[in-house]
Amino acid sequence: MDVIYYMMPPAILRRVGAIGVPALLLLATGCAGWQRVGSSPTASADQQLLQLFDPNAMYTRLGRIVSGDQVPFIGTVALVPSRGDSAEAIVGLSLGNGAFAFERDGQTWQAKYRVEYSFERAGQPPVTIGRDEVLRVETFQETARRDESVLLQQVLHLAPGSYRVTVRVRDRGSDRVGVGTQQLVVPSFTAGSVSAPILAYEVSGRGKRTDSLQVVLNPRGTVAFGEDTLLIYFEGVGFTTPTDVPVEIRDERDSVVFRQTTRFTGASEVESRVIRIAPDSTPLGQLEIIAGAGPDARRINGVVSFSSSWVVTNFDDLMELLRYFGQDSKVSLMKKATTQDRAQMWRDFFRTTDPNPATPENEALSTYFARVAYANTRFRDEGIAGWRTDRGEAFITLGEPDQIFDESRQTSQVRYIQWSYNDLRVTLYFEDQSGFNRFKLIPASRTALELAKTRLRRGR
Repeated sequence: MDVIYYMMPPAILRRVGAIGVPALLLLATGCAGWQRVGSSPTASADQQLLQLFDPNAMYTRLGRIVSGDQVPFIGTVALVPSRGDSAEAIVGLSLGNGAFAFERDGQTWQAKYRVEYSFERAGQPPVTIGRDEVLRVETFQETARRDESVLLQQVLHLAPGSYRVTVRVRDRGSDRVGVGTQQLVVPSFTAGSVSAPILAYEVSGRGKRTDSLQVVLNPRGTVAFGEDTLLIYFEGVGFTTPTDVPVEIRDERDSVVFRQTTRFTGASEVESRVIRIAPDSTPLGQLEIIAGAGPDARRINGVVSFSSSWVVTNFDDLMELLRYFGQDSKVSLMKKATTQDRAQMWRDFFRTTDPNPATPENEALSTYFARVAYANTRFRDEGIAGWRTDRGEAFITLGEPDQIFDESRQTSQVRYIQWSYNDLRVTLYFEDQSGFNRFKLIPASRTALELAKTRLRRGR
């Protein structure tokens, strides 16, 4: 069994050029654009916002291995034919550095953790493997990264059958544990069959079952609108005559947005095929990639979002969510942008608001959307979306207050909550006159909040 360990910036992996391997056939010259065949109505605003606030639910729907526990991760299993009737299984995990507890180690920071994989099949001994790993980063800032900063891969060989897959990641520095499970069916790759599509950052094709597949998986199956390339890899096995195999991509409403025919020539035992697509226009959202037709068709799901770190797949929703971000003029221009200009304007906005261009993550936007998601849950008792409440706005723009004091009056229906920010020298009062937990900023506090927001945007 082989292990592959990666810790590379996703931006580098996603922007690799054409792979110069003779066995690899690029079906599209350069990067093809979306070819719309059917209509593609977008999901409702409520659905899109729920995806942002609960990305684990979306990744579960996509069929990923999901840990929402103490050590969060997203995983996937790719299957290709191997020796005899077995399959080579590549388990890919996507994590952020922030999942681990780091300690100073000389001039660097390190985190120790253990990864355990288990494949259980009825009536058979489980296939298990575990490894201890050390993650090292150069700066303290890197320890807090929440984006996809760590990629782990484990390769093993499985006989055909149904398995229960369990992955555990244990942080040695804190004893926190993340656990994800999945039901997996390993097919028997008979002559004239195709593998399920594999979403990858980088891949090299192969020509025989005995060759190992060299691949860097995209475990989340997420690509960023206007930036990333959707790389789809699949294999044909044991074709004896030239055969055309259809490939389709369908959106959330089952409309065909991409269609192409792939030819397998029968020239080798295994034939590798790659499709590269630049998602620089609609549709956004969940996609289903299908190789083959009828009962022999193989499928995988992916998603095109405005970022691979947080899931927003509707442009209008994105603009609405940025209402407290503090770039009103730029957001106003993006709202007026044509469909053709949106990708470039979003790239420019992402770049100019990034406080640390050396990393692929926009830390300002990541922090902002994390607060939006938390506020939406924390203040949901007011009858409207939590992030749209006055307390939600204050939390999103100023962060967690240093002190919270509930000054509810015993002799009146009116209730007050006081938030104090020591560094900002700001105290905010929220008033509930309804008796139904609908707290509104009093006028003086509304003014104080606006002044505090202005100071923050100017660097205090």
